[in-house]
Amino acid sequence: MKTLDTTNISVFVSEFILLGFPCPRDIQILLFVFFFFIYLLTLLGNTSIICAVWSSRKLHTPMYILLANFSFLEICYVSSDVPKMLANIISQNKSISYQGCLLQFYFLFSMCAAECFFLSVMSFDRFLAICRPLHYPNIMTHRLCAQLVVFCWVGGFLWLLTPLTLISQVTFCGPNTIDHFLCDLAPLLALSCSPVAGITLVCGIISSLIIFLTFLYILGTYLCVLSVVLRVPSGSGRRKAFSTCASHLAVVCLFYGSVMVMYVSPGSGNYSGMQKFVTLFYVLATPFFNPLIYNFWNKDMKDALKKILNVSL
Repeated sequence: MKTLDTTNISVFVSEFILLGFPCPRDIQILLFVFFFFIYLLTLLGNTSIICAVWSSRKLHTPMYILLANFSFLEICYVSSDVPKMLANIISQNKSISYQGCLLQFYFLFSMCAAECFFLSVMSFDRFLAICRPLHYPNIMTHRLCAQLVVFCWVGGFLWLLTPLTLISQVTFCGPNTIDHFLCDLAPLLALSCSPVAGITLVCGIISSLIIFLTFLYILGTYLCVLSVVLRVPSGSGRRKAFSTCASHLAVVCLFYGSVMVMYVSPGSGNYSGMQKFVTLFYVLATPFFNPLIYNFWNKDMKDALKKILNVSL
């Protein structure tokens, strides 16, 4: 908790008010039903991928092990902010504690960073499978796969430690109303009553580094994949290679497209309505579309899901 003494009066902020979506009550109820439905489908879709990988021996390969971990990450990712958003929509009390706000920021964006790492590792796996097929079994072993999974999880949470430490040192002395549905960096620092230019710069550099470095790495691996695929003589071989990468590329475009619009495009944070829409897209819509994309384009995944449904029926 931060305090500030002004004219011998102690002023402090112990909680924040998340405005969320200010609109008539009947519209808020519709929003709650819609977001709750999307949230449940997101949990169901990503859980189905985990169950399919776990139940099918054919899917016990690094590619699908990474996908199952990615789906579990999506479940944690969407659960770090959506339940609180849903509670605030239908509640008259839209407050979140100071500690709760910092924790929500840390867990949400740590998993966002971990998602960047996972997408990079998954592109590395596809690069090896297509560009180094003979060496793939010797390089991408189950041990290396496990090490990469640990790296993605640990790396994501370590990456956000510096921004969390800097934000925890900021003084908040009122007002305490955040025009957002979660504790995002820009609207949170806007409430500070102490200079935050240096903190904003450092946090911006840290977020830009992980976004651009991982995106450029993914772009580089797929340029290599494309150069190899175009040299494949048979059309069926090219189609198989493209189908292997299509789902991952679609997820990369969805995730990085929304994140870059939010944090990279000039002036993107100046309009609260657009800020909420873009944030809502990458924290709710992207985890919702991911299992649909992977299940739609991947034949092995569809076969495993059909077996699960047959057993359950």
